[in-house]
Amino acid sequence: MDRLERLTDLVLVLLNTRRPLSLRELADAIPGFPPEGEARRQAFERDKRTLRDQGIAVATETIDGPEQIGYRIRPEDFYLPDLDLEPDEQAALNVAVAEVHVGDPSGRDALWRLGIPSPRSLAPVAALPSLPALPGLFEAVRSRAHVSFRYRGETREVDPALLRFRQGRWYLVGLDRDRRAARTFRVDRIEGTARGGEPGSGAVPEGFDAEGALPDEPWRIGEDEVRPVRVLVDAVEGARVVQDLGDGCVSKINPDGSVEVSLEVSNESALISWVLSLGPHAEILEPQEMRNAMVRWLREFVEQGTIRNG
Repeated sequence: MDRLERLTDLVLVLLNTRRPLSLRELADAIPGFPPEGEARRQAFERDKRTLRDQGIAVATETIDGPEQIGYRIRPEDFYLPDLDLEPDEQAALNVAVAEVHVGDPSGRDALWRLGIPSPRSLAPVAALPSLPALPGLFEAVRSRAHVSFRYRGETREVDPALLRFRQGRWYLVGLDRDRRAARTFRVDRIEGTARGGEPGSGAVPEGFDAEGALPDEPWRIGEDEVRPVRVLVDAVEGARVVQDLGDGCVSKINPDGSVEVSLEVSNESALISWVLSLGPHAEILEPQEMRNAMVRWLREFVEQGTIRNG
């Protein structure tokens, strides 16, 4: 029997049952499983992993009988809910999906599944990066499942709390099991995909402050070494920067109205982006290696522009 046909039958049986089914009951109802024994168990585990990789959660529950474990697919985990959208809400959703792309057709596919026609005349105005780990992380956050991934050459075991997109990057906030503390991870630094556990296996403790673990300042997001950085902002932008960052960051106010701000930085690229957003009104004073990084970035930008233009 073709494995795809067996997987399809498996989904139908697990989805339509009113109670969890044992492996023996599944094998009796679905042709194509090996005879009873370890081969059958391994075939079922492979099928279950395949379904999970496709976003189909197979719930495991305790049952009576010699096997003691039963399986089913909960309809609420499988079917999209009826959003009951008004026409103007459908139009707004269409605009959002059309103008912001996530690097794959998932948004447009979701509209199709909801029965909402997708517009073709709108050009995208923004694109969010799609990364290999994102689907698994989204599912882990949704189902409160434990997740594991490789990060900077090390396996991390995390109970995820939230995903956020800031300053052009995705960030995951969760409880690091090994370090027993909140951690923020840059998703683009995760190596490969993220593997999620069973639904409910990664619920964070009550009172876990996920938003508080994600700093407002983008240059503090990440796990790189924290370094003090001093930035000079001239009188044109000085007052606004102090208002945004607070008086606590000000280390010096100069007679000409310029200010020097002291920042704790763990994300070099985010700091450079912030300084560049101030145009000619800001300059990194120290440390020297941060100034050098800024110079390198500007030189590469100029060289790339030169190549494109000529």
